Amino acid sequence: MVGGVAAVLLLVNRLLTPELTVTQARSDVLGAIVSAVLILTGLLWQQVAPRLPDAVELVGEQRFELAPDLPETVRTELAWASYLLLTNTVTRSLIVFYQGKVLLRRGILPEKTEVTPGAIVQRVLEKHKPVYLVALSVYPGRFEFDYLPENTQGVICQPIGQQGVMILGANAPRSYTKQDETWIAGIADKLDVTLFREQGAGSRE
Repeated sequence: MVGGVAAVLLLVNRLLTPELTVTQARSDVLGAIVSAVLILTGLLWQQVAPRLPDAVELVGEQRFELAPDLPETVRTELAWASYLLLTNTVTRSLIVFYQGKVLLRRGILPEKTEVTPGAIVQRVLEKHKPVYLVALSVYPGRFEFDYLPENTQGVICQPIGQQGVMILGANAPRSYTKQDETWIAGIADKLDVTLFREQGAGSRE
């Protein structure tokens, strides 16, 4: 934009100048070079700058539900961890499933509260390795996540130790970065320590 305006101004100045001096000729050449560089830089920036994925408005309502029988320490830890994930990553829906029951539901979620682990979540629970579905709509296994908004765009299933999983939903495909994944793994490890230490919240096997 700036380069184009500068080039037009140089041309107008040249046309309106009745007598061209050597000094002005040199200035015009330098100005033309600068304008060309600015235009080229703008074009390259448009090609190199990553295009942000298209986000959607998830179908559901804002919810914050904790299992009623949790120790206060666990409740506080889950509230803290979920707040960080919802405010510092692209996560819009979050479920913590541990030892066969739902400990936390937070973010934009449907009414359904029951979580039945499908093949993908079962694999995470068995292998203790995360699974990132970058564009949920293209995966046949997307139907197992019926406890998330129906138009969830991306999902991360992050193991919590050996007996739990954290399920995170995003409103845009391919929106989690490597830094996000590292951040999510670190919070899951912290939750695992808390759940292991607190009586009544479970123990490792």
